[in-house]
Amino acid sequence: MSELEEIEITIDEKGNLRVRVNGIPGEACLDSTAALEEILGGKIRSREMTPEYLEQPVARKVHQQDKIRVRRG
Repeated sequence: MSELEEIEITIDEKGNLRVRVNGIPGEACLDSTAALEEILGGKIRSREMTPEYLEQPVARKVHQQDKIRVRRG
């Protein structure tokens, strides 16, 4: 399991959004993106679960770091 928790948002040239969650196991990844999905209109075309989704969360201390990275692609 990754120690860094991040939500990566990619916007392609047609304006389509892709949200990928890394380092957040189980259903917590859905909780972490719920507000973002609502802000963006709440219309989900498809949802693909990563292997991390099937992992069980482990209780641990979390150091939160907010970071926004913009990539053009």
